[in-house]
Amino acid sequence: MIFSELEGGKSLEGHEIPVFKTDIKAPKYLYLIGGVHGDEVEGVFVLKELFQWLKNEHSLKDMPMIVIPILNVDGYRANSRVNAHLVDLNRNLPTKDWSNTQTKPRYNPGPKPLSEPENQFLVKLLDKYKPGIIISFHTWKPILNYNGDCKDIADYFAGFNSYEVASDIGYPTPGSLGTFGVEKYSASVLTFECPELKKHRETLKEIWVENEKGLKGIFQTDLIWNKLK
Repeated sequence: MIFSELEGGKSLEGHEIPVFKTDIKAPKYLYLIGGVHGDEVEGVFVLKELFQWLKNEHSLKDMPMIVIPILNVDGYRANSRVNAHLVDLNRNLPTKDWSNTQTKPRYNPGPKPLSEPENQFLVKLLDKYKPGIIISFHTWKPILNYNGDCKDIADYFAGFNSYEVASDIGYPTPGSLGTFGVEKYSASVLTFECPELKKHRETLKEIWVENEKGLKGIFQTDLIWNKLK
């Protein structure tokens, strides 16, 4: 596929947030997002490998797609879950259940919804290029957490990597992208939780290899296309 780099956003510390788009227009787009949490290098690596393949695989039918390799660029540079304001970007989106209650420092929602420049940029992008489905790559334990109508995609991936498929991860996530994408855009959101290094897997390459067939294979199916209608 052919991608062009769009005008990126700016982080709190002034670093560019790169974003790429395929050269076609459509009413809905597939979003691939990594690095919402800056210390989740496993998810960032998997998306990096997938994006590299997508850019070089010219046999694929062009798909309306937006790729944000790393959203929390300041956190990634600092190996920190939170951004430079110490805010968890995945608790800072303007969902109906947003709360300023901070259960742990790692879940700091910020002073108000959408207070952070990284999320302001993300929402501006989502408003301009409406999402049909969002796949957000994270790191925790091997689990495919689906919001909205994408259990079929989660099940497809699980057929290759044997990750748990779940609509609920067991604790509240107010202000999360999974909730926001469904509420505002009626988009499906799959939070693709990669296994954590050393705790679950030994190398980044191992994590990519166990996901490679599924992530590449889904572009040979109609599963994503069905979410873009």
